[in-house]
Amino acid sequence: MSDPLSDVLVALGTRSVRGTRLEASGSWSLAFDGRSRLKFTAIMRGQCWLRLPGHAPEALNEGDVFLLSDTSYVVASDPMIEPVDGTQLYAAPGQNVVRIGSGSETSMVGGGTGFADGSASFVLGALPSFIRIDHTSPHAEAVARTLAFLHVEIGHAKIGASLVAERLAEILVVEAIRAYVSVTPSNSVSWIAALADPRIGKALSAMHGDVARRWTVPLLATEAGMSRSAFTERFARRVGSPPLSHLTNWRMIVAQRKLDAGLSVAAVASEVGYNSQSAFAHAFKRTFGRTPRARQ
Repeated sequence: MSDPLSDVLVALGTRSVRGTRLEASGSWSLAFDGRSRLKFTAIMRGQCWLRLPGHAPEALNEGDVFLLSDTSYVVASDPMIEPVDGTQLYAAPGQNVVRIGSGSETSMVGGGTGFADGSASFVLGALPSFIRIDHTSPHAEAVARTLAFLHVEIGHAKIGASLVAERLAEILVVEAIRAYVSVTPSNSVSWIAALADPRIGKALSAMHGDVARRWTVPLLATEAGMSRSAFTERFARRVGSPPLSHLTNWRMIVAQRKLDAGLSVAAVASEVGYNSQSAFAHAFKRTFGRTPRARQ
């Protein structure tokens, strides 16, 4: 059976954005804007506060890891301190390490993971804007260790560094999502959360693994071992959209990557399960707001 999460990460073209480190002491507060990427930060030493729009300040301790999607945020020694623009401190080319104060009471390592143009929402929309991975979680150690490796690879011009960084970015996403799924309530709504549902997870695996198959709701219900009506209701409740709507979105993500790779519209339409180019073009435009030919 296909692994739907792995299928998505491969199709989305996961890539490493940047590895950074912050060494700080005394009083400090840095603000960062929101971007369409996953941002990972591990508290390697000391503690800090995290401020997010609409959330109470969050105290983070050594060993904790946090994951942010498309949201602005502030990290600080004290949540009451007025922040300065942290982006500018890292703006210069190669400026991946920032030091504030005369010591390193707090040490943080960060990394970002981006996706192919137009594809980020498929993952970001299925995750909360903020995920905290407590230091007691085995996933926190895995993320922190991977971030440290990422920082080394990006900071040194070693042979194969870009490829290693891309693979580390994939590992970061997987570990963060594993942590999220492990603590997500059963009533959470997203295709990522639904992977933990034994029956709906089977249906997701089936459609993600064989995107060209002429899937119908009865066929997917059979994969899940459920009646059509029970499957349709449960899928929509867990994923947040009907089965065939999710399938169409997934097909368009795969199609976009294939078009970017230079395949013809006719070939791509067939490979993602469409007999008609016009039907494929209509679905593509409905999803992305442009025709598939505009990608070439």
